[in-house]
Amino acid sequence: MGNEEKDDWQWHMFDTVKGSDYLGDQDAIEIMAKDAPRTIYELEHMGVPFNRTSHGKIAQRAFGGHTRNFGEAPIKRACFAADRTGRVILDTLWEKSLQAGIDFFDEFHVLSLLVNEGQCCGLSAYELSTGKIHAFVAKAVLLATGGAGKIFKTTSNAFASTGDGMAIAFRGGAILEDMEFVQFHPTGIYKLGILISEAARGEGGILRNNHGERFMERYAPVIKDLAPRDLISRCMMEEIREGSGIDGKDYLHLDLTHLGKHILDSKLSEITGFARTYAGVDPVTEPIPVHPTCHYMMGGIATDYNGNVIIDDKNTPFPGLYAAGECACVSVHGSNRLGCNSLLDTLVFGRRAGKTVKNYVDSRKPPKVQSDQIDHIQKDISSLMSRDTGESSGHILRELQQIMTDNVSVFRNAEGLNQNLSKIRELKERYKKVKVEDKGNCFNRNLLDVLELGYMLELAEVITLGAFKREESRGAHYREDFKERNDKKFLNHSMFRFRGRDQEPEYFIKPVSITRFQPKERK
Repeated sequence: MGNEEKDDWQWHMFDTVKGSDYLGDQDAIEIMAKDAPRTIYELEHMGVPFNRTSHGKIAQRAFGGHTRNFGEAPIKRACFAADRTGRVILDTLWEKSLQAGIDFFDEFHVLSLLVNEGQCCGLSAYELSTGKIHAFVAKAVLLATGGAGKIFKTTSNAFASTGDGMAIAFRGGAILEDMEFVQFHPTGIYKLGILISEAARGEGGILRNNHGERFMERYAPVIKDLAPRDLISRCMMEEIREGSGIDGKDYLHLDLTHLGKHILDSKLSEITGFARTYAGVDPVTEPIPVHPTCHYMMGGIATDYNGNVIIDDKNTPFPGLYAAGECACVSVHGSNRLGCNSLLDTLVFGRRAGKTVKNYVDSRKPPKVQSDQIDHIQKDISSLMSRDTGESSGHILRELQQIMTDNVSVFRNAEGLNQNLSKIRELKERYKKVKVEDKGNCFNRNLLDVLELGYMLELAEVITLGAFKREESRGAHYREDFKERNDKKFLNHSMFRFRGRDQEPEYFIKPVSITRFQPKERK
């Protein structure tokens, strides 16, 4: 948009391609970069209250990995509404949905897709207030169910981010793509993982080690604390490994004290509140204790750039099934997502998916659903609820989160990944005997915990298997035993197909779409 300084969509495209470590599909990235200004103006016209410049234009600020003139220096590109941009977009679109008269079925928990002869015909859902199973018959289903951060011990994600949509689509015949790429945000509040947004560093926040040193100057001399998130997270962990954590502990400081009270209260008020409430520090006078936290899944349900879920490496669509947002993999983020590109991805490709769905349903007759699918789901739930002996799901979940954090987070190696695969398969066997202690039908949170654990075990295996197969380091995936990027062997997408709950997923590859920017060696 260039409201603060000259900018160009090609620069944004280049930054996104480079940030993806050349694994992002460049045809999709070009669509996103070109459509970004229109998306912002559309939101503005809907009523999103973006911050303004002194001339009344939409204000912009720097975010990690965004540069001018193909990497020359940081640029102010991110439009924002204080430090709660995503929330105000959500509230505005929710209001518009209500104005449009859209029906919402709140407190229904999706269980599975309904598929007939290779076509998605709707979904089954569990009604929380009654315990009944419902069939929602539909010409088309669009999944927008978010990520799966709760697979890890510490995450910035909500408690609902258990990967349900990804796992349900996977079991229903969709492909999962590039699941090994999990982004760890550098600045989660120590021990809690609550996010201190990149907006803090965009306004001038500085990461410091135990010596008070601005250590990112050593690792990324040009863009320093606004380097891509994968790089900063690894640098932070290196500092901690070398004994430069604060007071010898496993956290560092995010220093905002030099910004002043006015900036903190006007542009970073939510961050300031989080620090005071959850870390017990006042950012006006004290640094915030931070540690990398699981933040975003670059991988997800494989789709094309129109939202069609695909079922092979030829982009063959899954009729009637669509996905958008973090649960989908277009792929515009490749092996690492740049700050603010998540909201943009959701808005640009969610809109395209919606248009595709409209065209599809206008030309289709109502689908037919086989009744035995619902009977089978009901039988599974009844069998689970009637089990009187077995293990608590909480025990298995804690073990899963611990091993994923230990072996599949910022640093990875073959030994740890092998151990992880063996342990996950052991946990999957134990899961078959898990017990639901609450036998009630009204708001049975215990039952939902058990169901969500099944999804997380499924996805954890795919994430670990993808990380094991990819014997290189690229973006957020860093192998200590294969530290270099290997374009000859691994410049492709990792694809996984479900083969049954007791079988290892099928692995195959899909070439990356490269149009404008050829992969360059890292500097």
